[in-house]
Amino acid sequence: MDRAYVDFKRLYAFVLAGAFFVTRSKRRIRFSRVEARPVDYPAGVRYDQIVRLKRGSSRRDYPDKLRRIRYYDEETRRDLVFLTNNLSLPAIVIAFLYKCRWRVELFFKWIKQNLRIKHFYGTSDNAVKTQVWISVCVYVLVAILRKRVGAERSLSEIIQILSVNAFEKVPLHELLTDSSNKTTTPHFSNQLMLWD
Repeated sequence: MDRAYVDFKRLYAFVLAGAFFVTRSKRRIRFSRVEARPVDYPAGVRYDQIVRLKRGSSRRDYPDKLRRIRYYDEETRRDLVFLTNNLSLPAIVIAFLYKCRWRVELFFKWIKQNLRIKHFYGTSDNAVKTQVWISVCVYVLVAILRKRVGAERSLSEIIQILSVNAFEKVPLHELLTDSSNKTTTPHFSNQLMLWD
C-alpha cells in the first residue's frame, strides 16, 4: 500500500502536465499488441500492454497508442480491463485511479438520491459547491435530529415531512413519531353516516 501512496504523489505532476483518461474496455474492441510490459502479479496486475486499435473507424478516430491493463480486484473477485492514454504511470496506479473514479461516481449518485438536488441554480464553481455543501449540511442536521428524537422514519421521509410542515407550530417529536400509533379521531354522535 505504501508503494501506491508514493505513486499517487507522483500522479499530480502527470495530471498538471496534460490530461489523460482511464476507462473500462469493452469486449468487442479489437487491438493489435505493440508491446508487452512487465507486470506486478502480486499487486493484481495480470497484463500491461501497449496496443493500437485494429478496426478502420476506431483506428481513424483514435490513431495513437493506447495502454491496456488487466487487473484482478480481490474485493469483488473480478478481472477488470482498462484503457488509458497514459503510458508512463505504473499499471497499479491506473487501476487505483479507476477505483477512485468509481467512488466519486457513487458519491454523486448518493447526492442525487439523498440530497434531492434536482438541478443547480448556478453554473459557476462556487455556486455548485455552495449548493452541494448546503444540501450536505441539511442532510447531517436531519440525521442528528432523527437520532435525538429517536424517530424510526427514514431520512428522506423526515425531510419530506419537514418540507411540508415548515411553517407549522408543531413540536418536532410530534411530527416525526409514527402516525399509525396515534388514536383515530373520535366519532361524533351527531355525525351522519353514509354507510354503516
